[in-house]
Amino acid sequence: MGNHEQGNDSTQQHLTTNQGLKIADNDNSLKAGVRGATLIEDFHFREKMTHFDHERIPERVVHARGAAAHGVFRVYNDSFKQYTKAKFLTDPSLQTEVFVRFSTVAGSRGSADTVRDARGFATKFYTTEGNYDLVGNNIPVFFIQDAIKFPDLVHAVKPEPHNEIPQASAAHDNFWDFISLMPESLHMIFWAMSDRALPRSYAMMEGFGVHTFRLINEAGVSHFVKFHWKPTLGVHSLVWDETQKLAGKDPDFNRRDLWEAIEKEAFPEYELGMQIIPETDEFAFDFDILDATKIWPEELVPVQAVGKMILNRNPDNYFQETEQVAFHPGHLVPGIDFSNDPLLQGRLFSYLDTQLIRLGGPNFAEIPINRPQVPVVNNQQDGYMRQNNMKRKVNYSPNSLGGGCPYAAGADMGAFTHYAERIDGHKIKQRSESFNDHFTQARLFYNSVSKAEQMHILEAFQFELGKVDTMHIRERMVDLIAKVDTELAQQVAEGVGVTKKITVEPQPMPTTEGKRRVDVSPALSQLNTAMDSIKSRKVAILIEDGFDGKALDEIKGMLEKAGATCEVISKAQGQRKAATGADVQTDKSHVTTGSIMYDAVLIPGGRQSVDSMKKMGKVLHFIREAYKHCKPIAAIGEGVELVEACQLPEQMVFEQAQTDKGLVSSAKGGDAAEVGRQFIEAMKKHRHWEREENKELIPA
Repeated sequence: MGNHEQGNDSTQQHLTTNQGLKIADNDNSLKAGVRGATLIEDFHFREKMTHFDHERIPERVVHARGAAAHGVFRVYNDSFKQYTKAKFLTDPSLQTEVFVRFSTVAGSRGSADTVRDARGFATKFYTTEGNYDLVGNNIPVFFIQDAIKFPDLVHAVKPEPHNEIPQASAAHDNFWDFISLMPESLHMIFWAMSDRALPRSYAMMEGFGVHTFRLINEAGVSHFVKFHWKPTLGVHSLVWDETQKLAGKDPDFNRRDLWEAIEKEAFPEYELGMQIIPETDEFAFDFDILDATKIWPEELVPVQAVGKMILNRNPDNYFQETEQVAFHPGHLVPGIDFSNDPLLQGRLFSYLDTQLIRLGGPNFAEIPINRPQVPVVNNQQDGYMRQNNMKRKVNYSPNSLGGGCPYAAGADMGAFTHYAERIDGHKIKQRSESFNDHFTQARLFYNSVSKAEQMHILEAFQFELGKVDTMHIRERMVDLIAKVDTELAQQVAEGVGVTKKITVEPQPMPTTEGKRRVDVSPALSQLNTAMDSIKSRKVAILIEDGFDGKALDEIKGMLEKAGATCEVISKAQGQRKAATGADVQTDKSHVTTGSIMYDAVLIPGGRQSVDSMKKMGKVLHFIREAYKHCKPIAAIGEGVELVEACQLPEQMVFEQAQTDKGLVSSAKGGDAAEVGRQFIEAMKKHRHWEREENKELIPA
């Protein structure tokens, strides 16, 4: 009998396959040249990935917790025919149905929506040429360069195997041990420590194809491309304190927001954009365009708007659609093809392999949510859960008994043909030297975001590394950060108890003579996103009996006309009597909600109402917490006294309506309409980050 015991003996030092074969390289898949395609003969890669793909039943290994919606996509015009022959990207008369699934990556199906994590953004286009899947994330880069490291990455970030702790969190030893030994991950880590890992909603979250793909036009000419989804509402985030509290108060915060927005017909909208590079410019930049740990800065390669996607229908059944949808980056249509990005090359194997075990076999395309809207004709048959076996005698090709059908179509008949890329290289387990710069773009990202965003990155590093028990891992990570920014590394060290002197200097820029590069990319900062709408924003209106009903009605009407949702909150649910105007029905009580569930706070005033709320600790906490999280706050008439009672670091000036760091007020009896207008303008900014310098002064 063979020895199949797992090697716990510390003397077993050499890494082997499951057949006992010693492995010389566990970091690179077998490729046709250092920048060539990954070869299917790499038995070690296939064994490792197959085992990983089949580790979890039945939920996804990653992206297990998801929310989804149906929608439509339409291209703006036919101007991209010069780049691609894909009909859904070139024919404005076509409306293409889509199904989009958003997800967290690391947590299980039962984890919370608001954890610090990358988010999946996967789109299935039901095109007239077959299904096309754009399977990406809300962060444009990834942790690793070669797919053979994906099982190691996920093993490291998942709960530690001996105690299954922690759930849906990277803040533990195993993850940071792995990352501190993987400099290629540093760029992604800076994104993951930023506000991008804490989206306010899926409707305010960018999506990226991450990889470099090819566009092929009718003449067979190839261009390299990266895909982007840009939300029309702009890119906005929660703050870390909010996300931790929301995980307890409402762990379904993001999926609930998506569902409710669609039910209220506040449909999420995204523009599809493409960055396009001609093949002649493949080596024109100071980064390798095939490296998935690198962005193409928009200042060097502009994002060209292609069309718009609108999500307008919720699923009928979560399991049948959201859970059973099967994405695969290998689901292509004519006009789109692959590059030799080694991470993408590995995904082309892994995604299909995963569906085979997760959805019970090769017939997952027959599940309704996965079916294309064009006829499916081939000789495949039987297998688990087969529904549509052919009703004919002939099930092979070539044949004469069936008239030669089904038969292969030519390219002139709309068939897919692979781009005829020339490949000339040795079979080798090695990475191109052009993939070796791991610090320049991490520095580019950090230097491009605002001071507030940089502070949030610092605080995230301090939280995450503060949860790491092993000191040498913290020290190693601080040294790695120092290669990006010495001051940041020093501040991280001070926060996590690393006293060892930092001797590492920022990594010098590689020699880039004649290459295109930028030192700062304003497009990377969320402060430069769209801030022209309050659609889908939620406003908390605090009242008790005796509130100013006229002021409430006037401003509430303005907010709802601008697309916001208003909820009336008091000490208990039920009817509240107005001093002026009409009585109202409350939507929530202090027990069932909190400021963390809203984007802004309105206090309409009224003597009796305000005097009652001054005595309620939960109301004072509600306002203080909203202020601490930099949210707009508006007060009318006596309502300003309630804000005064909160003892905030900056008090409002009451002589006239004005906006001060997102605080909007009026003199007693002042113009509610003017307050409403200024409140809307304050809400468009999303947060007023300048308040953060005083957040420690806010009473609990």
